[in-house]
Amino acid sequence: MENSCEAKQKPKTFKELIRSWYLWKQVVTFIVGSTLGFLYYHFVGCASGTCPITSSPFMSTLMGGVFGLFLVNSPCSNGKC
Repeated sequence: MENSCEAKQKPKTFKELIRSWYLWKQVVTFIVGSTLGFLYYHFVGCASGTCPITSSPFMSTLMGGVFGLFLVNSPCSNGKC
């Protein structure tokens, strides 16, 4: 039984990295996740200030970006589950 997954090689030079989807996929998902994290802070948030993530716009934006990266770089999104 053959593996139908193609092995994608990482870009070797900086110029290839900037032009490749390998980098931009992560940048775009971090920006989208950060935006969603900030929107969650703005509309839901934590009124009492005791919530460690949603009481600060910086933390909720950062965590949204990190969660976006986790979703894109998870093994299940690459078909390895």
